[in-house]
Amino acid sequence: MKRIYMIEEACIGCHLCEVACITEHSQSKNPVKAFLHEENRPISRCTVEEWDGGVVSFSTTCRHCDEPDCLRACISGAIQKDDKGVVRIDTEQCVGCWSCVMACPYGAVQRNLTKKKANKCDLCPDRTSPACVDACPNRALVYKEGSQK
Repeated sequence: MKRIYMIEEACIGCHLCEVACITEHSQSKNPVKAFLHEENRPISRCTVEEWDGGVVSFSTTCRHCDEPDCLRACISGAIQKDDKGVVRIDTEQCVGCWSCVMACPYGAVQRNLTKKKANKCDLCPDRTSPACVDACPNRALVYKEGSQK
């Protein structure tokens, strides 16, 4: 299956992947409206990590593992893997226990404290490639076939 891979040497820590993710998952699909005017602005499903004062930076996102630890840790059954291998969270079923957050070895599952639900990358199912990948100016994120764990 296709997954997002990060090229650490190419990441400049610009956070455009985060902006693209929030915009893609917003109601308006408009960055200005999403950030300034939407009441329930989504949180980014990818996170730019910066180390050594920003000298080292990279985007962390769900790796859609072959055997996901988050799925095994989910006490409500809200995390499922579809027939294409995409690991998804059913937010209606999520009870906000954060077991998946603790279980993910990559730190890719976030807590949405507003909704009290877990949040993670869904690979932008309405697009041919994820918004974060398309927005990256240095091509530090690539979307390609591969296997994980």
